[in-house]
Amino acid sequence: MSNLKEIKRKIKSVQNTQKTTRAMKLVSTAKLRKAEEVAKQSRVYALKINEVLSEIAFKVNQYGTGKLESRFFQPIENPNKIDIIFVTADKGLCGGFNVQTIKAVKRLMEEYRAKKVKVRLRAVGRKGIEFFNFQDIELLKTYIGVSSAPTYEKGQEIIGEAIEDFISGASDGVVLVHNGYLNMISQELKVNKIVPVEPPKESDEKSLSLMELEPEEDEKILEELMRKYFEYNMYYALIDSLAAEHSARMQAMDSATNNAKERVQALNIAYNKARQESITTELIEIISGVESMK
Repeated sequence: MSNLKEIKRKIKSVQNTQKTTRAMKLVSTAKLRKAEEVAKQSRVYALKINEVLSEIAFKVNQYGTGKLESRFFQPIENPNKIDIIFVTADKGLCGGFNVQTIKAVKRLMEEYRAKKVKVRLRAVGRKGIEFFNFQDIELLKTYIGVSSAPTYEKGQEIIGEAIEDFISGASDGVVLVHNGYLNMISQELKVNKIVPVEPPKESDEKSLSLMELEPEEDEKILEELMRKYFEYNMYYALIDSLAAEHSARMQAMDSATNNAKERVQALNIAYNKARQESITTELIEIISGVESMK
């Protein structure tokens, strides 16, 4: 009888968990719809501005353009120090979402250190910060509460500090790492080298426009374009990561709900078997008692 009570207690506990995970899945689905729409609207602009800056880098490297020959476009063959900005979630329960980003950052750190390049980490998101703190790895800057509620202003602040260090020569490059939204059921790890701006690959050179650069007249325009390029890449990484986070959490909660359902079914079978065994035992005891009275 005590065994039956224990199984019923487990069934009730798993059913409560199932209700919680189902509710969390519905919440994540609703949040995903909003984040997905913002991410899709921003993706076109982000891709276009990256394309334009990549083309400028190509022209600077190929032909030279006087005043435009800035540090932003000059390849650094032997960098001494690289800043990695990475975005993780502030909350858990989203499967391997944060793990993928953390693994990518560790892999980059190993690659740079193998080349004798010092790596500085700028961490956005509680989960990534907690991991590297636990590993006793130094973080140059940390930002909590940004990845769960990204704003353009916060993006400006994060990328602005990194770019200032690059301009001053305190670092030789800035790399942005985040797990981005691909579709409702999958995410895509993105590693974006922000500066120095890289020219397009050889396969993309044919698609370059006939844009002409006039440094004396357009220097201010380029400065504004560069500022938008930095800020928007950071902002897009934040909103893209948020959409991917909701997608990953929705999947994780869906899997948890299905697992809980299967567990309840297994416990119900165990309960019925135990109940049947209990009834059989009671019948045998009654029959044995009647026989002993004859």
